[in-house]
Amino acid sequence: MKLLLATILLRPYVFAFLLVFVLAGRADLGWRRTLFFGAWVWPLAWMAEFASTRIGVPFGLYHYTGMTRGQELYIGNVPLMDSLSFTFLAYAAFCVARVVLAGRAVSRVTLATVSGLLMMLLDVVIDPLAVRGDRWFLGRIFYYPEGGAYFGVPLTNFAGWWIVGALGVGGCLWIWSDAHARWVGQAWPGVALYYGVLVFNLVMTAWIGEWLLVVLGLTLHVALAVVCVRFMRAAAWPPSMLGEVAKGAVSSAPAE
Repeated sequence: MKLLLATILLRPYVFAFLLVFVLAGRADLGWRRTLFFGAWVWPLAWMAEFASTRIGVPFGLYHYTGMTRGQELYIGNVPLMDSLSFTFLAYAAFCVARVVLAGRAVSRVTLATVSGLLMMLLDVVIDPLAVRGDRWFLGRIFYYPEGGAYFGVPLTNFAGWWIVGALGVGGCLWIWSDAHARWVGQAWPGVALYYGVLVFNLVMTAWIGEWLLVVLGLTLHVALAVVCVRFMRAAAWPPSMLGEVAKGAVSSAPAE
């Protein structure tokens, strides 16, 4: 219990985001589904991390330094806060995916795949910052022994995040029998969580002076937001309007 309290005090930002997940999830999914979401995603993420630190699957090979043992709680060789973070990251991505896909008939597989993609795009900002943890209060808690192509992060890491995110959300959707019902409801707090995590990581990236990473992260997520908004607007158009737009495009095309 003392070590758990020490973990909360050492990583308050992680537990603040976790609290937002619990409160947003309770209003969105209800207590039972929120707890199930966490109880499924957390061990899934832990197993993925445990495997990656041994055989390099699915995130690529990396190692935890163990420098904070005694200061925070570890499960095996994985810090508690690290695998726990996947719960609120997956939920936030799930919320953004539901908002973007609202009004369209999509399968559970599609919803899970888009959720995984959105979670991976967050990690494009998160992981390059995390490998520079010795320059801010995260600390040098892990490293990739062979480095990586994207600012020290291997591309396999991003593939792994996509897979774990999709499996995390997909597993819940598979269990929940009404996976096509009321998925727009209270998703907006989760969307706010997504962008809260993004802003936190961009601010920390700027704080350590990695301005190229800031610019790339901002560019990526502004472009993503534009694509999502346009996609949502297209879904809001009635079929008749879409037909008229298509006819107009054809009629205005130059004759061959």
